[in-house]
Amino acid sequence: PKIDTVRIGYIGLGNRGGAAVSRIVHLENVKVNALCDIRLEKAAEAKASINQSGHDPVLYSGHEESWKKLCERDDIDLVYICTPWKYHTPMALYAMEHGKHVAVEIPAATTVEDCWKLVEASERTRKHCMMLENCCYDFFELLTLNMARQGFFGEIVHAEGAYIHDIYNSLFDKNRRYDLWRLKENKRNGNLYPTHGIGPVCQTLDINRGDQLDYLISMSSNDFMLGKRANKMAQADTAFRQFAGKSFRGNMNTTTIRTKKGKTIMLQHDVTSPRPYSRIHLISGTKATALKYPLPGRISKGHEWATEEEYNELEKKYMPPIVEKIGELAKQIGGHGGMDFMMDWRLIDCLRNGLPLDQDVYDAASWSVISPLSEKSVATRSQSLDIPDFTKGAWKTNVPIDISLSKGGNTKVK
Repeated sequence: PKIDTVRIGYIGLGNRGGAAVSRIVHLENVKVNALCDIRLEKAAEAKASINQSGHDPVLYSGHEESWKKLCERDDIDLVYICTPWKYHTPMALYAMEHGKHVAVEIPAATTVEDCWKLVEASERTRKHCMMLENCCYDFFELLTLNMARQGFFGEIVHAEGAYIHDIYNSLFDKNRRYDLWRLKENKRNGNLYPTHGIGPVCQTLDINRGDQLDYLISMSSNDFMLGKRANKMAQADTAFRQFAGKSFRGNMNTTTIRTKKGKTIMLQHDVTSPRPYSRIHLISGTKATALKYPLPGRISKGHEWATEEEYNELEKKYMPPIVEKIGELAKQIGGHGGMDFMMDWRLIDCLRNGLPLDQDVYDAASWSVISPLSEKSVATRSQSLDIPDFTKGAWKTNVPIDISLSKGGNTKVK
């Protein structure tokens, strides 16, 4: 059903959560009713950041399960979760069981079992469960998606994505990483953060909307950095003694996937090596190719890349409606260059107009499950593993997501 004014509660108000609260108040027909963080000062900071916007949220803090009180309120439509990864699934499940739609940061789950739990809960409660994969709303990714929909690439044969991001120092930052949770996660060996890379290419390949991920194989290098630094820091700081002598994931993980229709996807993950930021984002078809990272976006129909003039003409011709409508405004409001705001705007617009979300619970499960499956493949000398079809119990459709804004598009910005 349509929700004229979307009432929101936020759980987790560190880096991502605090920024999300600041963005949402730029939209009309939203009301921030509750804020929760285990650190009271973070909840108070988030409230202070919007105190001139007409929102007066209730704060929840001081106890590890304070977030449950937020989910139990009867004046919340959407629970927006930006906590450490291990809390994503239990919080999303509890919110849906209490009649709330869910928007949860990436990854939505870190085990195969939890992926299934999210799907089953969403189907049982009839509540949305969207993973907040913001890279699906970056400008080049939206452009290539629109081009693919209009046949520019021909039949897409192969795609690549990645999360190559030097956050090595921040993994050891006690002030930035509450309870050093991110370093703890890095004791798992696989592709721990696949969705930035795979989300946009899955949309381009119509995964769960005509094609399915079939199976994967995964391989990791050795760890050449994390273990050595953890051992060194443990000698000087008791907070790091829990990591002394522990094994960590390899610097680089490479995972390859085949779809039911015979397309292939390559994903990579490396957040410690000193390399330029890259999500790769390669789309390779029978008629054309697109590639973004680590250099700016490029498009080719043959052996050479299109000239700047040719690229600009293609960008103008295939500009997605959402970018045409709010792209410049999104850049002004911000959030990773504007893609975060476009994601929030689209989420609220779909809820207000009673529309299916661009990313549903099947996408959340299919993209998140790459992580635990990659771990298992790495541990078994890169054995191939089947990827579950999370849509088995669902009404299936071959109709792609609607990126034309043919419905909705009426949510206003203040």
